[in-house]
Amino acid sequence: MKKIGFIGLGTMGAPMAANLLKQGYEVTVYNRTASKCEPLAALGAAVAATPREAASGADAVITMVSDDASIAAVYEGPDGLLAGLGAGAVVIDSSTVSPALVKRVAALVRERGGDFLDAPVTGSSPAAIDGTLVFMVGGDAGTLAKAQGIFDCLGKKVLHMGENGSGAVAKLAHNTIVGINNLALAEGFAIAAKSGLPADRFLELVQLGSAGSKAAELKGRKIIEHDFTNQFSLALMLKDLKLASSLTDGASIPSPMLNLAKSLFQAGQTEGFGDEDLSSVVKIYEAWIGQKIGDGK
Repeated sequence: MKKIGFIGLGTMGAPMAANLLKQGYEVTVYNRTASKCEPLAALGAAVAATPREAASGADAVITMVSDDASIAAVYEGPDGLLAGLGAGAVVIDSSTVSPALVKRVAALVRERGGDFLDAPVTGSSPAAIDGTLVFMVGGDAGTLAKAQGIFDCLGKKVLHMGENGSGAVAKLAHNTIVGINNLALAEGFAIAAKSGLPADRFLELVQLGSAGSKAAELKGRKIIEHDFTNQFSLALMLKDLKLASSLTDGASIPSPMLNLAKSLFQAGQTEGFGDEDLSSVVKIYEAWIGQKIGDGK
């Protein structure tokens, strides 16, 4: 599998496509904002005018877009990737979307004679750049084995979760924990800061103690330094929490912490932090305590 169509060149998709090019794959890229294709073209990618063109002749097509509506726009219609998909091609969707949509799209791909894997990722933009993403995959084990070389270029681990849709469920459950953990970190920082503790020393304690987490490792310094440059946006975290909430509502799963996290990230979105890193939700706490976390660090 050497010819890859890659659709969606955002914070995660662009470095993923770049890594495939560096490993010698023939990559054709498409993005709705065409200017985002230019850096990939400089690395040797062909540029498609439509998703259909990106999929035409490809052994595999990877999609990395933002939400359910974007998936529908990219896959369906006369210029959608399904219209260009060849029999035997593998479609890998690494977006975070609803499990119900995943199952519907998987059926459409099979109708075209292709195979489908829902393969969302964990690891923000640094992991996409370094090729150390972790994939959680739903779909046929044989299809996954066929695409293993592609995953090896993009990540450090592939976890097969079960049938189509199970990768999407795993991602929503995982990101529920991510959202809650980031709020726990922000809340602890707020208690420490309002009580006059030095933020640097408090973060060191967190990382050495039982409160240690990936949230502390990845976002602690960003919070102290008020560096909210986007690795994974607050808006996307809110979107994932809303999807997770719909999933738990439909399955009658009690999820009080998820619902609280959704409310606080919604508050961050309302305050205008949506395009910033998800760690910017700490600014809600800073408003409540009347000071920045890093003051007097």
